Amino acid sequence: MSGTLVVLGGRSEIGLELARALARTRTVVLAARRCGDLDQEAAALRDSGAGEVVRVEFDADDLDGHEEVLTGIARDHGPIGTVVLAFGVLGDQGLAEKDPSHAVQIVHTDYVAQVSVLTHVANLLRRQGSGEIVVFSSVAGVRVRRANYVYGSAKAGLDGFASGLADALADSGVRLLLVRPGFVIGRMTSGMTPAPFSSTPEQVAVATARALARGRGEVWVPGVLRAVFFGMRLLPRAVWRRLPR
Repeated sequence: MSGTLVVLGGRSEIGLELARALARTRTVVLAARRCGDLDQEAAALRDSGAGEVVRVEFDADDLDGHEEVLTGIARDHGPIGTVVLAFGVLGDQGLAEKDPSHAVQIVHTDYVAQVSVLTHVANLLRRQGSGEIVVFSSVAGVRVRRANYVYGSAKAGLDGFASGLADALADSGVRLLLVRPGFVIGRMTSGMTPAPFSSTPEQVAVATARALARGRGEVWVPGVLRAVFFGMRLLPRAVWRRLPR
């Protein structure tokens, strides 16, 4: 895919690894809060072959600002080839169970803000008549677990929304890739014991780039998790609720 590559969540380890894999002389837009602090990320992308790296101020939680940010990117750096939604928070499950405002904060960033951005991006790319969108869901949303049900519920909602949007985009010239990683070892999960079938940001990015090149609509990372979660859907609830993560 040619055209500008937009990473919404310019500090995301997975988003940056994917951008490095896709950079190849393209203009890359890193959109994030405090975008002036992204010197290291921009340098890494230039080292990976990006033709130009542009930084744009973007606050995912500012729903009213989404349209202006995206239309500005399209106006100044279009046509857009790929948009990667790489922002999100894990949150604190224990705190979220006691503090409704924290629970809402997690769901706002991981679901509500994603819905807003995806709708704006889809409309923009439909008008353009081309482009691809990468959405990072999670196996945590395939069957929500007691241990992280606030985060998991947001990912379940995102997974459903993105799946429906992918169908709505059929025959529009725009396609959507839904990525379902398992436990990813990185900053977001620092201090946590890795779950079985864990992966790194680089491994998720490689699998995502491969899926984009093959024109796929969804990808599990690692692939074995598709079969694992097919079986997990069948577990009795009494067993399921005792799983640690």
